[in-house]
Amino acid sequence: MKLLPEKCEYKFFHLIDPEKIAISDYTYVLPNERIALHPLPERDQSRLLIWENKKIRQDIFKNITDYLPPNSLLVFNDTKVIQARILFKKSTGAVIEIFCLEPYEKIIDYETVMAMTGSVKWKCMIGGAGKWKSGSLEKSFTINNEPVKVKVTLKEKLPDSYVAEFSWQPQHHSFAAVLEHAGKMPLPPYIKRDSDVSDIERYQTVYAKYNGSVAAPTAGLHFTPAILSSLKKKKIKTDFVTLHVGAGTFKPVKTPTLELHQMHAELIDVSISTIENIIENISGKIIAVGTTSLRTLETLYWMGVKCALNPAYTISEIEIKQWDVYHSPLYDTILTDGSAVTALLNWMKKNKLERLVLKTEILIAPGYVFKIVDGLITNFHQPNSTLLLLVAAAVGDDWKNIYNYALENDFRFLSYGDGCLLLFTRAV
Repeated sequence: MKLLPEKCEYKFFHLIDPEKIAISDYTYVLPNERIALHPLPERDQSRLLIWENKKIRQDIFKNITDYLPPNSLLVFNDTKVIQARILFKKSTGAVIEIFCLEPYEKIIDYETVMAMTGSVKWKCMIGGAGKWKSGSLEKSFTINNEPVKVKVTLKEKLPDSYVAEFSWQPQHHSFAAVLEHAGKMPLPPYIKRDSDVSDIERYQTVYAKYNGSVAAPTAGLHFTPAILSSLKKKKIKTDFVTLHVGAGTFKPVKTPTLELHQMHAELIDVSISTIENIIENISGKIIAVGTTSLRTLETLYWMGVKCALNPAYTISEIEIKQWDVYHSPLYDTILTDGSAVTALLNWMKKNKLERLVLKTEILIAPGYVFKIVDGLITNFHQPNSTLLLLVAAAVGDDWKNIYNYALENDFRFLSYGDGCLLLFTRAV
């Protein structure tokens, strides 16, 4: 047991070892016809499954405010999906698809990277890479009626991807503008169709703000200005974090157990005012809108534990790796929720930080004990996925009843599908 400085309160919980979890226990049969290929005409007309105290009922998403605990705090992910797919055509007619995954710059701040002009390096996946042996590819388009030409050159082959350098003329345009005008929406691989103009609006939340995701935080796709207004009327508070969703969110678990699965890292960006808001509302109900918001909130708790253990840690040292929360010293030193987040806030003030910008690899699976979050708004996830494991961590074995109910009652699945509200109790 670690003794914490400044008389911090702590509690201990017994966790099972998620590394030994058999992924075969977290699968189900998802017929292709149940995968929603298009969104409904109206965002808030999606169906809503509500799970609380092991009981299931249903409504439409428009009425979600009726089921939220009074005076709760809803935390949204305000990331914005970038049009990360760029199609280039070779002189031979062969089409090469460049899928921008994440910046390959030393700068970690996405806002800075997206604002870069002239050239930028990105980690990418390449469709048709075998047809592109050497040389550069070019694509012409317009931005505000001005002709623009972007060129891409391969710089390096990585074990699971490539490094590509983009350069463009005129150079005064930002990379965000280049992607917006030259790229296409990166629909998930299970949506077997080309993206169209409507996806530019519908594969984006109405509150999306900061460019960086290559996949939408899909729970938020159901929200409309009218729903957000109804939250205020019921005095339900809202706040925002940013987690830029990577392509790894679609990565299935292909190993027999979780032990050999590599969890993807994603960039989070959280302001000090949001952390203060969490502390202010920690004694009430905090509900994450989407698994990305949930992973961010729970990461904040564990970073706070690290800050309490060693206030001299650097920002890279407080990052949460895949198995950190299941092993010593974090496993053996568990603060109460308020103490942990307060330790993080004090660490930020000591280091004169207004925002936390760093990566998280947190893996939330059955056996995990929630520290910040009391509820989750989410969609229905793929079999054999870490997102389904996260849901099972929240509702236990009842995930099977939830998914069976959704299948038997014709709910629509995955990114453009229906939603659910899961209300559970965190450790206190």
